[in-house]
Amino acid sequence: MNFLPVNVLPATELTLGGLVGEAVDLESEGRSRISKEAGSLADNPAVPDMRLELVPIPVSDVDRAKAFYEQAGFGNLRDIQVTDTMRVVQLTPPGSGCAIVFGTGMGPITDMAPGSVKGVHLVVEDMAATRAALTARGIELSDVQDMGGVLYSYFTDPDGNMWALQQWPAGYQP
Repeated sequence: MNFLPVNVLPATELTLGGLVGEAVDLESEGRSRISKEAGSLADNPAVPDMRLELVPIPVSDVDRAKAFYEQAGFGNLRDIQVTDTMRVVQLTPPGSGCAIVFGTGMGPITDMAPGSVKGVHLVVEDMAATRAALTARGIELSDVQDMGGVLYSYFTDPDGNMWALQQWPAGYQP
């Protein structure tokens, strides 16, 4: 497995065909620019915790999207008709602390172009088991791609929002 030093990370573009890019030295390319512009970070106050708990997914048909995500195993369903024009649907991927939301009448959230979300990652322990379960539920997935020991497989909802299943190598500790 090829690991890069902490200060050198690949600058990449994710496509269904894989990663494309080259290594970038963050010390010379990024961190030095940021520190010159922002000043010393030690002088700034600590930022309190900010939990990612809800990701908007733009859809064209709320009921069709709800059926798809339930088919894909998303649960903890909340479907609330707030007003005549506002409907909020929330579902949570299995094992996740972060839910998705879609609906109608939610201002900028529902103004997003359906199908425009690409590459939201669902990290899995066992790619084969996850793919088998989703396939058994009728979800179409891409072939598995091995990107330096990290496995990926993709699926899309009926509007074209693309999800990435990701499995880290055995023994990986974040």
